[in-house]
Amino acid sequence: MGKVIEKFPPRLLVDIGGVGYELEAPMTAFYDLPEAGGMVTLYTHLVIRDDAHLLFGFTDLRQRDLFRELLKISGIGPRVGLAILSGLTSEDLVGCISAGDADRLTRVPGIGRKTAERLIVELRDRFKSEAVGGSVTGDGRVLTPEEDAVSALVAIGYRAQDAAKAVTASRSEGDTVENIIRAALGRLAGGRA
Repeated sequence: MGKVIEKFPPRLLVDIGGVGYELEAPMTAFYDLPEAGGMVTLYTHLVIRDDAHLLFGFTDLRQRDLFRELLKISGIGPRVGLAILSGLTSEDLVGCISAGDADRLTRVPGIGRKTAERLIVELRDRFKSEAVGGSVTGDGRVLTPEEDAVSALVAIGYRAQDAAKAVTASRSEGDTVENIIRAALGRLAGGRA
């Protein structure tokens, strides 16, 4: 945890214990940062090159993990990875990859058609279950968000029929698994399942 000293996108200066760290962050992370003087927690990734040590900061673990996945792709370096995460939210990126939407990926500066297609081919299998918001069963079937929510509630001790009833009552179109679980827990805690 540190104090934001300066924000000059894509660079960010953070004071941690009297030492200033310069980081680069995607534009999507800047929306979540406090103003100068505010405290912030960032998840970092350090890239060591012959001529520099580059520190990249992210406001959540998922964004950092996506950045690391992008760096594993041939031809995608830190700058291009940062550009991708600046042009697309984490959810949008996973959705584009899973849906094979190369056109949307090519709208990101620095991403051509071949690079977009390579991203889709190399990352699709890793992101497939995330895009639909569900987990994968032992037989390879992807759970719907509702099934995933029921499974999570059963795992923490609720009866399957109570969990299913609460999830059905809590489901609204477009909700994430997390939102469905949160709403269902509210119903179960309030005895409205």
